[in-house]
Amino acid sequence: MATLKTLKLRIVSVKSTQKITKAMKMVAASKLRRAQEAAEAGRPYAVRMDAVIASLASKAGGDGASPLLVGNGKDKIHLVVVATSERGLCGGFNGNIARAARVRVDALLAQGKTVKILCVGKKGRNALLRFQRERIIDTIDMGAVKKLSFADADAIGQRVLAMYDAGEFDVAWLFYSRFQSVLSQIPTEQQLVPVQVPLVANSASGGTDAALEYETSEEAILETLLPRNVSVQIYKALLENAASEQGARMNAMENATRNAGDMIKKLTLVYNRTRQAVITKELIEIISGAEAL
Repeated sequence: MATLKTLKLRIVSVKSTQKITKAMKMVAASKLRRAQEAAEAGRPYAVRMDAVIASLASKAGGDGASPLLVGNGKDKIHLVVVATSERGLCGGFNGNIARAARVRVDALLAQGKTVKILCVGKKGRNALLRFQRERIIDTIDMGAVKKLSFADADAIGQRVLAMYDAGEFDVAWLFYSRFQSVLSQIPTEQQLVPVQVPLVANSASGGTDAALEYETSEEAILETLLPRNVSVQIYKALLENAASEQGARMNAMENATRNAGDMIKKLTLVYNRTRQAVITKELIEIISGAEAL
């Protein structure tokens, strides 16, 4: 049985942990509001970008279509971009994204494809090292980014485009977590290159059937929009991730605070029972000594 001193130290330690988790929950709650607003503000832009590209793609065609739209004619090498967080203590947020990426990677390998993994955030790299170490080509560190901006996503997008132009992959996939609520963050898979125009056209029609006329050719406009669309989709994913991370951390810290409270109650009960047993034992010893005299 643990001594009174040991139990008291454990109670003090758990109370200190409870204060930390409670403070982290409050910090996550304050960051969540801003991150959620940013994610919700970015969604309409990404949806409208998809709608415009779908509209242009339906009118463009021929041999002059951009490889970002129709692909390069090959399907051998796949790039998997896994976007996670730089910090932990956010429940299953990072693990769920990494698990979804592993499912896709395993499916591609079963089809005889070559897979390369580009990690955005070190937690995703840590989760994939055990299973896909040899396929991780690099990790983009986002730890120095205090406030996410489009420039951060554009740098990642330009790197992906440079790899595509150099022939380092044929198809690119993007994995992130879409924010739904504090209790629900959905791991999401999206084909980044080439863009999935049929899916975009069905899901992002923009709610209008108006006929649009463009002063220059559709192909020329797509040449400008398609590279930017890669960065836009990555930016949307990073914004969704930021909100999902804070929501998952807030929920995880709330659960940790509640569990710490339950543990304090149990330890306090054991402490009181142990203390009562010690006092009873001492009284028995005193009474026995008095009777012996």
